[in-house]
Amino acid sequence: MKTLVTICARGGSKGIPGKNIKPLAGIPLIVYSIRAAVGYQKRMGEVDIAISSDSEEIIASARGCGLDVPYRRPPGLATDEAGKVGAIADVLRYYEELMQTTYAYVLDLDVTSPLRTVDDLFAAYHIIDSDADAYNLFSVSPCGRNPYFAMVERGAQGYYHLVKQPLSDVLSRQSAPKVFDMNGSFYFYRRSFFEKGFRSATTEKSLVYEMPHMCFDLDHAIDFEFMSFLIEKNKLDFILS
Repeated sequence: MKTLVTICARGGSKGIPGKNIKPLAGIPLIVYSIRAAVGYQKRMGEVDIAISSDSEEIIASARGCGLDVPYRRPPGLATDEAGKVGAIADVLRYYEELMQTTYAYVLDLDVTSPLRTVDDLFAAYHIIDSDADAYNLFSVSPCGRNPYFAMVERGAQGYYHLVKQPLSDVLSRQSAPKVFDMNGSFYFYRRSFFEKGFRSATTEKSLVYEMPHMCFDLDHAIDFEFMSFLIEKNKLDFILS
């Protein structure tokens, strides 16, 4: 099954300026995703790697890893308001025309959530490939708070209640339905996902891959400090690919 691995990295980050090439433990952040993509390519075969960016600095960093980068993300898909699914669909169309092929899957690696392994990607592929009805799959981690037990929201009358109402009384965290955090590390999309015109990664036929190890994304500048420490001091609970 031919797969296109996409790495989407626009230049205009406001939360953490220049985050996609900001050094993490001495290595530009995007390089972690490129290494995972190359590792997956070597293991699976029939894999092409596409960088989607509007930034020449980011493109230069990817080229420094030996990748060819013929695609440039259009300005309209590089704004704060532009959705990522649209950006992936555009680079998919470009590569299918360029390579004169049709991809069965797209594997998107999120640059800002690099704590993944090739084994994770390989295992996740087999989950979605075994379910012909599934449109996509995304990586998740165990949830720190459970909406059936320990998360509340403001109601119409100004009073607060549980975000999710369980079908029966839930008196402990252990008895609450199992929920997950979407950790944003990677997403598999079957071609039918794009043919259906979905705009969000959550559909009525989505699967998940639960990470068996630590995984979190880089939302704030301090997160770089935390993750750099874990990598440099060998404090991760797995070996980073």
